[in-house]
Amino acid sequence: MTIAVSTPTWDLDASMPPLMLANLSHLGLIKVVGEQGRSFIHGQVTTDISSLEANQWRWGAHCDPKGKMIASFRTFAIQEALLMQLPRATIEVDLPQLQKYAVFSKATLTNATAEWTLLGVAGEQATQFVTQHFGELTEELTLVEHGAILKDADRFILVLQPEAATTLVGEHTVFDASAWQALEITAGYPNLAPSHANQYVPQMCNLQAINGISFNKGCYMGQETVARMKYRGGNKRALYILHGTTSSDINLESALEIELEDGYRKGGQIIEFVQRGNQVLLTAVLANDTENDAKLRFADDEQSSLRIQALPYSLEEA
Repeated sequence: MTIAVSTPTWDLDASMPPLMLANLSHLGLIKVVGEQGRSFIHGQVTTDISSLEANQWRWGAHCDPKGKMIASFRTFAIQEALLMQLPRATIEVDLPQLQKYAVFSKATLTNATAEWTLLGVAGEQATQFVTQHFGELTEELTLVEHGAILKDADRFILVLQPEAATTLVGEHTVFDASAWQALEITAGYPNLAPSHANQYVPQMCNLQAINGISFNKGCYMGQETVARMKYRGGNKRALYILHGTTSSDINLESALEIELEDGYRKGGQIIEFVQRGNQVLLTAVLANDTENDAKLRFADDEQSSLRIQALPYSLEEA
């Protein structure tokens, strides 16, 4: 079933609607089942799958042998199935890499995107809406009759069977995926597109700051590089939030420039963005010594202006 969406009517400088339901059509799910499903994934990703409880979800990353991320994801379980939520387009890159090694385990990995509808709920009335339909939710992950609900601070991700999702939204206005992407960007989350595969070590996208890396688990693909970044240093990049204006239509390949004493120089790469007219909000990987008052712009629009927005978490090592 298809859920109709409306174009967002609020801009990036306006307050969010009291209740925002968003169709997360840009996201999909990889399903992992089988006797050795969890142990297999545990040996492939940065997060500790073995300690993941039934009421928890976590961020994680799947890396190549050199420690560069192929994908970043949220992971959780519905009954016996472990699910990894990530951009739909990235599944086409990541799933074959996981399946290539899964043949040696009693594990089956499939693209389960069509089995579920993903909805985002945000705004000051989000908790009230979810409580009204599903009861009070106090856990990170709650299994419900037709799926599961992930709680992320004051936002919720509903993973529902398609018919249940269609019934739930009823007469409500449903925003398109970009409305949710704006909130993900403001949260400083790293949603990797397939064009970013094999480019960044997890720490370059702040995975360590959102509990997406376990430094105590056993071996996994790319672990040596990830551990070396922590214990020996050497990481020179980090994920930043930028907002500003441009008269150009931007894309993930739009080049960023940063102002230095002798002019503008190449400044970093866009990870995710939302554009409303001339307003833009984005995450980008920049040099990790970039000052908070730095001035940036798009290379093909000299009149554009970008400023750094504070991350909602700390990058300082505990």
